[in-house]
Amino acid sequence: MKIKLLASDSLGVRSMATFIETKDVKIIIDPGCNLAPNKYGLPPHPKEIELLKNYWKVIEKHIKMADVVIITHYHYDHYNPKHVELFKEKILLIKHPSQNINQSQKKRAKDFLNALNSLKSLPRKIEFADSKTFNFGKTKIIISKALPHGISNKLGYLLEVFINDGKSNFLFSSDVEGPALKEQIDFMLKAKPEFVVIDGPMTGMLGYRYPESALKASIKNLINLIKKVKPKVVVIDHHLLRDKHWKERLNDVFKEAERNKVKILTFAEFNGKAINVLETKRKELFKQFPAEKKKLTSYDLLP
Repeated sequence: MKIKLLASDSLGVRSMATFIETKDVKIIIDPGCNLAPNKYGLPPHPKEIELLKNYWKVIEKHIKMADVVIITHYHYDHYNPKHVELFKEKILLIKHPSQNINQSQKKRAKDFLNALNSLKSLPRKIEFADSKTFNFGKTKIIISKALPHGISNKLGYLLEVFINDGKSNFLFSSDVEGPALKEQIDFMLKAKPEFVVIDGPMTGMLGYRYPESALKASIKNLINLIKKVKPKVVVIDHHLLRDKHWKERLNDVFKEAERNKVKILTFAEFNGKAINVLETKRKELFKQFPAEKKKLTSYDLLP
């Protein structure tokens, strides 16, 4: 199994885009990227937008290479509705568009399916993937039931993804923001993955939209995963990296990983790059490189 971590917050854009290649099938998970429309009262700096376009090119290239596209939920940093033509002849495994979903994502899912159906050349297959298993030769893709996006269902639901090719395996958490909830960590513990990509706690909003109790639960669950499963690699990124103090927040997790010889990395570190969360540097960017402060929505920002 070959694992490519394509784009993420630690690399400068909001994303968890991941590419998996086995002898049987090429899979891309959540092929999207976006930026925070507003951070510290500021819109994205042109340098962020330039980087976004560059990472979209990387994602676009890998969509074209893929046989299977998995979309775990309908937030714009996880799929790009402006380029549905890229899904022609692909097998799409997607979050159910009308069950266990909030109103915002239900509308996006409906619009997405309508756009797909309007293509002259349709995807090879569209499957609502919740709680299903798919086999491609010896490669098995196991999809979780719909799980809360974060600590409640306010932002809707998502799917976790486990891929096993018979020799090695991989787990993708999607936007669990922790994982703080028992049902989110239970899927991981049952899968016993060797390589895990996890959306860490949303500590950038600690005490506001993310309570201390959720952070404590997330730390407990991550330590439990490390002790019980002992994965070779745990990649933590996405929501967590938007907090400048993310590493010290997870100090106990890093200590447990070291005791169990488990490697913890970000997308950037996995790719041998420096961590570069541009949105946390937005004030400095506008000060150092003055530019027009143009207000844009998440949809406007899509490359």
